[in-house]
Amino acid sequence: MINTKHIFPLIFTLILALPLFAQNGTPSVAGARGLAMGNASVTFRDINSAFSNQAGLAFLDGMSFTAFGEQRFLLAEIGSYSAALAYPTNSGTFGLAINYFGYENFNEQKIGLAYARKLSEGVAIGAQVDYLGTRIPEYGSVGNITFEVGVQADLLENFIVGAHIFSPIRSQLTDDEIDVIPTQLNVGIAYLPTEKVRLILELEKDFDYAASFKGGIEYQLVDELSLRAGVGTNPTQNGFGLGIHLGKLDIDVAAAYHQLLGFTPGASVSYNLSGT
Repeated sequence: MINTKHIFPLIFTLILALPLFAQNGTPSVAGARGLAMGNASVTFRDINSAFSNQAGLAFLDGMSFTAFGEQRFLLAEIGSYSAALAYPTNSGTFGLAINYFGYENFNEQKIGLAYARKLSEGVAIGAQVDYLGTRIPEYGSVGNITFEVGVQADLLENFIVGAHIFSPIRSQLTDDEIDVIPTQLNVGIAYLPTEKVRLILELEKDFDYAASFKGGIEYQLVDELSLRAGVGTNPTQNGFGLGIHLGKLDIDVAAAYHQLLGFTPGASVSYNLSGT
């Protein structure tokens, strides 16, 4: 049973910030790196691309793994936990991504099989087939299949553009006509003025909600440490965090802050076999 002391915070959260955690399979936060940067992540080209834009996986040069967890507004009942594995080959990059959201009395699961490949040196496409499941012990479980596709391209010398759409065909999750898998479009651009600085702007449009805008900045202070910050709208939420780079191992920690609902902490551990 849910802890009674959490009933009112949960109701309050549902009313004020439903878009923040109503998932239904929509792309989860792109690791603690994404959480820190307002989740402006459609141009990422690391293992976190498995969550935000599979086209970015085509730029990996070695097998990579990541695990990520966040506890939204410090409530265990709306925690989200993800893991991803990517394996580059001469024929493209293959990936697996999984996500679990919720708690024992209500939870959603997502399992995705991804494929990405370069079309040219700076252009890549990616796609993922997803199984989405929802489980409520008192009522049973339901599942469905959908897909997502993305593209990335170098623009001029220091710009990367990316676009990603989740579930372009609005199929129904259940027999209820209003219970459909949402469609979400993300379009973004990253500017890299130097090797140490990355600036990102992104537009997100869930077809069931108003558009939101995201922005983030990443600064590599030294080889072993990156600092990050970001902001998002609808609802307004600020993010900040850091990345610790230890050769093949990356440890990312972050938090997002909503002025009414408080903090959402998160952490990722990633391992890249090609790291130095």
